[in-house]
Amino acid sequence: MDQQSLQYQLQRLEVGMVWLDTANQVTAFNDIAWHLLSRAGEETLGIPRTELLGIDVLKLHPAKSREKVALLLGGDEPAGVDRCPVPSPAPVTMMINIPDRVLLLKVSKMIGANGAIVGACMIYYDLTELTTSPAESIAPPSPRETGAPPGPPAPRRLNKIPVYHANRLVLIDLEETLRLESNDHYTWIVTAAGKFLSNLALSDVEERLDPAVFFRCHRSHIVNLRHVNELARDGDTMYIVFARPEPTRVPVSRSYVRQLREMVGM
Repeated sequence: MDQQSLQYQLQRLEVGMVWLDTANQVTAFNDIAWHLLSRAGEETLGIPRTELLGIDVLKLHPAKSREKVALLLGGDEPAGVDRCPVPSPAPVTMMINIPDRVLLLKVSKMIGANGAIVGACMIYYDLTELTTSPAESIAPPSPRETGAPPGPPAPRRLNKIPVYHANRLVLIDLEETLRLESNDHYTWIVTAAGKFLSNLALSDVEERLDPAVFFRCHRSHIVNLRHVNELARDGDTMYIVFARPEPTRVPVSRSYVRQLREMVGM
């Protein structure tokens, strides 16, 4: 998808909006945000719908996303916040499990008649249809066969990762992604064209990747096996070698060596 087509698609998205007061407490939802967040609040966070108005907006987000959302809202940094490795943190991309969605969050401060900030509007863009596809489902054993209740459905598969680059939203095609590298709670997406920072954690991305293509070789690295140039050894350590965008050796943890050999037919 070229940038012009992406901008056209973004203009057609339904937008969720949440009004906040100066303490970041929710004062109103539009219907899109209510439908999305009320269900997520009830089913994943245990927050009744009757308690959503007046709640601190951070409590409506998964715990691992709250510090990033706090940075987006501005103000004093929460204690222990993970610093974004690039200046001026961009709009936040996040994933939620119920419903299984990929969201882009932006915040606009609201100014009153005297020029003072009177609150903010948090805007949610639902990028799910632009970035994911349904997971290929293999019919699980029936509860009658296993004696256990059915588990939750598999999360949707990522096919594009949204990043903010040069002050615009870019969707990185996973087929063009060489590898992914953890940076605290952020992830570097490496393609032949360069490195792009995603504010999704590597663990969030991993569970939505095709395990036949993307291999977790180290706690900080996931590689696309279709783009591996060679495997090399240096002493007791095995490395996966990439030629682009510059020659790079990615370490393979000992616990993953056997699985990697099986996957590449060694």
